[in-house]
Parts: sequence; C-alpha cells; structure tokens
Amino acid sequence: MREIEKLFDRIVQRVNINLRELEYDVNPYVQDLIPFNQMVKFYGFYGISPHHPLNFKFRHSNLAGSYFLGRCRVSNSLLYKSDIRGDELKKKGDLFQFNDYEIPVVDNEEIHVEDSFLIKTLVHNFSHDPESLERFFIKDTISMNYANIHGAPCDGCFLGVFATVDLTTMRDCVIGNFSYVQAGEISHLNIPPGTVWVRNPGEFNFYYQFPEPRLNDYVYFGAGLPPQGKIIDFVEDRKEAFQRVFDVVNIEQTIPVPSSASLDRYSVTRGLTTIGDNVLVAQRAYLQNAWLGKGANVQENCFIINSRLEGNDVTAHGAKIIEADLGVMVFVGFNSFVRGRPENRLTIGENSIVMPHTIIDITEQLTIPPNHLVWGLIENEEDLETNSIAIEELSKVDTRLAMGNMFFEGNGAAFVEAFQHRILHILEANGAFFNGAEKKGHAQKNQYISFNTIQPYPEGAKKGIFPTIVIQP
Repeated sequence: MREIEKLFDRIVQRVNINLRELEYDVNPYVQDLIPFNQMVKFYGFYGISPHHPLNFKFRHSNLAGSYFLGRCRVSNSLLYKSDIRGDELKKKGDLFQFNDYEIPVVDNEEIHVEDSFLIKTLVHNFSHDPESLERFFIKDTISMNYANIHGAPCDGCFLGVFATVDLTTMRDCVIGNFSYVQAGEISHLNIPPGTVWVRNPGEFNFYYQFPEPRLNDYVYFGAGLPPQGKIIDFVEDRKEAFQRVFDVVNIEQTIPVPSSASLDRYSVTRGLTTIGDNVLVAQRAYLQNAWLGKGANVQENCFIINSRLEGNDVTAHGAKIIEADLGVMVFVGFNSFVRGRPENRLTIGENSIVMPHTIIDITEQLTIPPNHLVWGLIENEEDLETNSIAIEELSKVDTRLAMGNMFFEGNGAAFVEAFQHRILHILEANGAFFNGAEKKGHAQKNQYISFNTIQPYPEGAKKGIFPTIVIQP
C-alpha cells in the first residue's frame, strides 16, 4: 500500500503549492478522512455503449468504486466513489460558440484527471473554456464529498463538501462548503462557505451568502473533523441501500420502465415508484415512493422520496426532494435540499426555478407559486418573502436588486433567458422531448450500456493501485 501513501502525499503537496498565495493548507482537511485500507476495497467500473465514444486510460491511480463513461484519462490520482461522465464531450468537427466566435474543435475532447484526489465527486459535461476545447482538465485538485465539477476545468484547487463549480475555469482557488460558482473564469479566490454566485460578465451578477450559523446546521466540515450536518446525515442514513447494487453483478429492475425511459442499474428504487415515458434516472440516484411524470430527470446523487414530479422536471446533480409536489417544468438546482413533511407538504408551482444550493426545509405547509425564482435558506413563509421573486418581475430589473442576503445587478431578462435556455437544453440532452423516432437523449441512449469492472493490485507495495490500462475501440 506504500504507493497509495506516496501518491496521496504527492497530491497534497501539489495542491498546497498552488494555494500558497492564499496561505491555505489542505492537509488538515484530508488527512485520514478516507483511510487507505478503505480505498483498496472497491473495484472501478466503466460503461460501453454504441452511443458514447470509448477511450479510457488509467495510469498509477486508485479508482475505488468510481464510474467512467465516454472519453476519460486518469493519471497519478486517487478517486474514491466518484463519477466521471464523458458522454457529452465535444467531438472533432464541432463548432464551439463563444461570444461572437465560432471556434472549430480539432480533436475529440477528453476528460483528463491528473495529480488529483476526488472524493465522491461528479465530473460531467464538456469544457466551456474556449482556451481548452479538446481537453477538460482537472489538475492538482482535491474535492470533498458530493462536490460537482461540471464543465469546469480546474488547476490547483480545493473544493469543500457539497461544493459545485459549474461552467467556470478555476485556477488556484478554494471553494467553500456548499458553495456554488458559475462565474466564467476565476483565479486566486477563497470563496466562503455557502456562497451562491452566478455571473456573466457584462450582463448580470447574482450573489447570495448563507448565514453561517444556520448553514452549519446543514453542512459543516472543518479541519480534523468528518463532514457533518443535516444534509450529510440524510445521505449517510441511506448509503447502505446502495451496497447491493454495487455488490451484485447482474441486477434486475423491480419496477416497470417504459421503452423510452432509462433507469440506471446503479440506482436504488424502493416502495411504490412510477417511471413515466422519457424519464432519465442516473447512477447513484435514490427513488422511494417517487412519481416521475413524462420527461422528468433525476441526475447523479439525487434523492426523490415520497414526492411527485409532474413532468419535464429537472433535478440537477445532487439535489434532494422529499415530501413535495412539483408542477411541470420545475428546475431544482445542484445540491439543493428541498424537504417538506408528511403532514405539511411542500408544493412548487410550474415553471419555477429553485436556484442551485437552495435549502427549503419546512415544518409548516408551504406553496411556492408558479413562475417564481427561489434561493437561499427557506423554512417558512417569512423566509420565502425575502428569498423569492416572480420571474416576470426579475425580468424587469435592469440595474440592481437587493433582497435579504441576495444581491443582483445587471439585466434580469438576460439572467432569466439564460436559465430557461439551459433548462431546455438539459431536457433535450436527456431525451425528454423524444417523439418515438427523433430527439433521442440519455433516457433512450443509456438503455444500451454494458458495465465492466476493473480491479486493483491485491497486495504488496502497489496494493490498491490499479494496473496501467488502456481501453479503446
């Protein structure tokens, strides 16, 4: 196991060197967080299908319990129960639109993970950096439990628990626990925990800061301590449900799935769960007494419990919906925690947008009206008043708007249009609009994936290290 220990020390040193100007030491946060003997217990696995470009390269790395799909390369890295999805990467000959430029893609894009330690992290989409069209890189980076790296090249960064970086290029940055950043390009920043920041330079800037004491009740991670809080407890209480789906090679679906829908074999279903046409359920999703209407999607690390989604609803990576009823076309953003109670259900009206990293945790019945944008921490009607706005009203803003801990400046109509355009793109990519012949997406294409496992060295100095492997067509 000596090689894993050496590799860990190397990665920590490289990250600390990149963060030296911020005077940030990652070692107290990651030392002994995942014991090395835990990292040697699990196999890696990858999917093959006719619809996803195949090219995997693994060298001097540990891939414990990690999943790969598409074009991925991992070198000198430690991955623990992470998902690396290369199924939406750009292809040779594509044109990448950036501002007024149409940039040709000269080679098939590939995800490169180098000298990094990713813990229960989702990596997905394609690089949105016009300087890095063919290479979606994650280098000298450490990410903690349930982080999301979505279309966001990273170099020399540290992501806290439940942190998300989305459509952003980062260099030498720290992203605090439960922070969400979509800001184009950033460097040498230390983003505080509980920051939600969406920026399109020259057009709009949305910024929200969670009140720290209240956020700590839900997500907290400090030096020398394991992640803790209500959201961590919620996930940990259900992790044993996934043990069987990863221990068993061949597993049969226990609920009916329409021919136009996809239920991943590495998802969990319990109770009376209903899957509608064109529904996508991704790996590591958890469904319990869930009703999913036509075109709804449940992405990686999502939980839908005792809830009804009417149709064409987007539940983005890591979002959780409990005891709630959602109208059509409701978007629930990355890592949001949306919880009603059996006796006091939560209702979210059609065409509403729940911003990424929103916490709605009610003890009294609450209804979010249709066509509203909500954000922040909402526990009652009073919180809703200062943490929501009608989308039509936001579209009229052309200077500044301040509500509670939220500050917005710029063009509200451009902000709304960008969000709505992205929601439609997600639905289209996931196959929500499939008509039986055209507009196939992941819900249809993911039905034809075969899964294969790879194993590490079982003993000796290389125990836990996976052999150098190249898997190509």
